[in-house]
Amino acid sequence: MKKVRNHMFMAGMLLCSFLGFAQDAPAPQGSNIQNLTPSKLIGKGQWDIKWFNNLYTETEDTFSGDIPRNVFFTSTLDIFTGVGENRRVNLGLLLEFRSNTIGGRGVFDFLSFDGEEGTARSGFTSFAPAIKFVPFKNINNFSVQSAFFIPLVDNETENGVFLDQNGFIWQNRFFYDHTFPGKKWQIFSELNSELNFGDEADSFANNSLRLTPGVFVSYFPSSNFTVLALVQHSQLLDLGSDFSQDFTAVGGGLKFQLSEPLNLEFLYTNFVRGSDTGLGQTFNIGLRAVL
Repeated sequence: MKKVRNHMFMAGMLLCSFLGFAQDAPAPQGSNIQNLTPSKLIGKGQWDIKWFNNLYTETEDTFSGDIPRNVFFTSTLDIFTGVGENRRVNLGLLLEFRSNTIGGRGVFDFLSFDGEEGTARSGFTSFAPAIKFVPFKNINNFSVQSAFFIPLVDNETENGVFLDQNGFIWQNRFFYDHTFPGKKWQIFSELNSELNFGDEADSFANNSLRLTPGVFVSYFPSSNFTVLALVQHSQLLDLGSDFSQDFTAVGGGLKFQLSEPLNLEFLYTNFVRGSDTGLGQTFNIGLRAVL
């Protein structure tokens, strides 16, 4: 089951790369999706609530080629609030729920939550207190988000079905963005670092470091609608886990500003290459409110 564990962890990392859109207060011109980039923080008394759903499905991996379909679903709720008067610190809590099926079951069987022995598992798997901050006063488009994930699973794998990593994760994400003159084009970059630690017997990934750089390019036909393209690479470095892994993914998406506080996004990625990994796809939908 090590390869299944690796696939789920990999999908979770992408998920982590697609989340984290804490932002600045609405500007006089433009919309939240245009002005409130992942690098910006919300103000004191504001709330940033994100519900993001990631469906990773694979029928191929680098271990054995074609395989029966595996599906790993992750639903994450991120809640942040602004503190202080200068928009430089946000505090938050991240909650994660997963539902997985393996062995050739249908793409949407994860919605049954049936826990069928040998093919399905589901449940709340981790939570993380988090802080987001702007380290340099004069560079408000560069920020850092730090979170400490605490596992809620007793066993990564039960009856041959992997649910989630059973280990602690210290995650640090570095965000930077730039909007070009005219506000039609925007580029956002991220470096996600995750230090996995704990008892080696509990998790395949304990005592490893994952680095995931990514670049996102957005085009705004209007202030309330954007089309984006992305490329990411992830490298798992062995710090004593006796396992390493890497993969590259490309994709794209759409975002819509539905109302002043509410926006909707759709994302798709394809794993185009990798080693010791699955070669699947992700389908993602997210709903976000800035209040």
